[in-house]
Amino acid sequence: MTAAPHASPRTAPPTVPQEEPRPRFADLAAAEWIKLRSLRSTWIAHGAAALAVIGLNAGTAYDTYAHWEERTPADRAAFVRAGLPLQEAFTVNAAVVTTVTLCVLGALPLLGEFATGALRSTFTAVPARSAVTAAKAVVVAAFATAWGALVTVVSFLLTQAILDGRGVGIAMDGPGVPRVLLASALLAPVCALTGLALAAALRRTAATVLASVTAVLVLPLLLGEDRYWTALARHALLLAAWLRLTAPAGSAPSPHPWTEAGAWTVYAVWAAVAVSVTVLAVRRRDV
Repeated sequence: MTAAPHASPRTAPPTVPQEEPRPRFADLAAAEWIKLRSLRSTWIAHGAAALAVIGLNAGTAYDTYAHWEERTPADRAAFVRAGLPLQEAFTVNAAVVTTVTLCVLGALPLLGEFATGALRSTFTAVPARSAVTAAKAVVVAAFATAWGALVTVVSFLLTQAILDGRGVGIAMDGPGVPRVLLASALLAPVCALTGLALAAALRRTAATVLASVTAVLVLPLLLGEDRYWTALARHALLLAAWLRLTAPAGSAPSPHPWTEAGAWTVYAVWAAVAVSVTVLAVRRRDV
């Protein structure tokens, strides 16, 4: 008799490792939001900046209120005719503080991750650098937009309540008010994105702060409106765009005038370029 052949053992099919699902952009944005809001310094710094800006605006309005009786009837009429009640809702000094402060605050989340090496760990877990930095830009812009809207509305309501004590306060639906409020509120996110882009490109706190101050504050002071080319360069700057959008209707014409649409375009271009620089600078360089 012949022995029955032994059955050959079955070999299990090779297991193919399954790829982990790629994180959605909403998940990345949620993670960036958790990182931003979990830092106590975020709330302290933005709160202090908000108080400074609101205080500057309210202080200007109160100074007008306190010295109103010293003005002649002609001065009072000129004050209203020149649109100064609306200008005191968000003053030039407040805009300067906003531009510098929000540039720095917008840069801090990325600078902190560069300094601690946390960004390297993030890119190890999520190799899609562009998506991570784009999510960070979205969160920074959204937070700065909320900050700008809150500060602008509170400043307007407070200053106009003070000026209304002298009968010169204006309503929120008054002529030119929506434009001024929108321009002042959107100044914050554009500056925050600018700071984020400079942080991505320079990666050093001192260099980023210096570049921010130069871009948003020093250059507008150096470039005048007298000559065509300097006026053209000045009109490409954020603070100059804000000044154009918040200028009263009866203000003196510039030697080289430009349109409100041009000023809004400056806002949009700065934001778009800032996001592009943030994404490309981190994607193409080691961290």
